[in-house]
Amino acid sequence: MTTSIAYDRKEQLQQIQSGLLPGEQVIAVYDAIGTGTGFIGLTDRRVIIQDKSFVGKKTAITSIPYSKITSVSVVSNKSWAGQFFSTGAIAINVGTHVYEMEFRGDEKSHHVHDLILHRITS
Repeated sequence: MTTSIAYDRKEQLQQIQSGLLPGEQVIAVYDAIGTGTGFIGLTDRRVIIQDKSFVGKKTAITSIPYSKITSVSVVSNKSWAGQFFSTGAIAINVGTHVYEMEFRGDEKSHHVHDLILHRITS
């Protein structure tokens, strides 16, 4: 059975696909906006983050197994009186490190949040 993969840019999807482990399946690849992060990929085994914040214009591809994620958050500078997913930003906590990403559209942050939450609570 082939499932459709949600993605923003074909080249980011191809980059994720080129580094998959045998049997690993891509769920989604979303472009991040703002400084630091290039994109996030979600597979059935891990979260893959492209981080462009290294000194000297270096870029890292970081793989985070779902078992190492301690929490996932919706990040907002708005009051809680508004819609829960009114922002397009999330934060992923891995030990003492926090990866924060902002997306174009709240539906992408909602999708990423829910996928990670499902994996870390199952």
